[in-house]
Amino acid sequence: MKIAVLGYGTVGSGVVEVLERNQEIISQRAGDVIEVKYVLDLRDFPGQKIQEKIVHDYDVILNDEEIEIVVEVMGGVEPANTFVKKALLAGKSVVSSNKALVAKCGADLLKTARSNHVNFLFEASVGGGIPILRALESSLTGDEIEAVTGILNGTTNYMMTKMFYEGADYEEVLKEAQANGYAEADPTADVEGYDACRKIAILTSIISGKMVDFEEIYTEGISKITVEDMKYAQALGMTIKLLAECKKEDGKWYASVAPCLLGQEHPLSSVHDVFNAVCVRGNMLGDAMFYGSGAGKLPTASAVVADIVAEVKNPHTDIMNFWTEEKLQLEDRLTSSKRFLVRMTGVQAEMAEKIREDFGEVTFINPEGIQGEFGVLTSVMTEGEYEEKAKVYPQICHMIRVEE
Repeated sequence: MKIAVLGYGTVGSGVVEVLERNQEIISQRAGDVIEVKYVLDLRDFPGQKIQEKIVHDYDVILNDEEIEIVVEVMGGVEPANTFVKKALLAGKSVVSSNKALVAKCGADLLKTARSNHVNFLFEASVGGGIPILRALESSLTGDEIEAVTGILNGTTNYMMTKMFYEGADYEEVLKEAQANGYAEADPTADVEGYDACRKIAILTSIISGKMVDFEEIYTEGISKITVEDMKYAQALGMTIKLLAECKKEDGKWYASVAPCLLGQEHPLSSVHDVFNAVCVRGNMLGDAMFYGSGAGKLPTASAVVADIVAEVKNPHTDIMNFWTEEKLQLEDRLTSSKRFLVRMTGVQAEMAEKIREDFGEVTFINPEGIQGEFGVLTSVMTEGEYEEKAKVYPQICHMIRVEE
């Protein structure tokens, strides 16, 4: 089985490495030898073994009938979308790790694949090395999935862990994450939650069977999280994580990305550093958690290779019938219910009575070492109700949601 790899960056070179290092066991599991015939890249790699496979013209791959699987690990929407669609139309299956492509163009590419009796597979686009998509589509088919909640970005989880346990501030841990290669020079996609947003859009599309527009998902990153927020979390015996969540309640679908407080009993509270995890709730299964390396060269490449093997074993078979082009209507986040930790400046004793009148039963928090402010842990209310009450409190300096 001859394949082509589009892009020889971190993941692309990882795919080639995994196929070479584990060739024997992969061949046994696939029932065929998988050979990388071409690698498409703008660059040359003189002196490296891979140079003999490098091509710069995509048409060389497209027009070669020996190539049955194209592996897209370029990143970005274009030209990846054009290349993938051309491959599918030419009767070649495609494996991708490209979350931006899948989130934006997934429904159209899945339709194109089905129409041409090939597959578009993208296990590595969500959880890196965590096999969550295959579990949702194949292993949990007897369940109605009611909720998926995950830590889907290793960079932000690394930063939150450092801030919580070491008391470091945001700018300090960001620089450290960049120095360690966990964060890009421009970290916006990670720290503002856009990366996690695309991933939860893909997961929501899979469990609902309909296309989710990631641009309609409420998204809040970690750039406003402070050392003081962490002190409140510690005072409550909780931690703060950037959570991506989708859930179905009373037939209505909600999806969001935001920092949340988690109690020690929550399974995601113990997921630290660059690791990712996904909690799935099924109406028959109950709760299950998938945990592992959510990023990195070889974990991500491992998931890509798993998709390649699945396609080799099942040629021209519809392996993963993920979702249709019908759009899923997401409910307004203002109608969803949660508790909230609200930080206020001022003197608690002077404001307590009014706060109780407005917010009902509350708990006041006064972490050691924080002066001139206090915290209020509200009862359960909708986001809309909270925002309405908060309008009359200019003293509010920050709010964090609480995930039960």
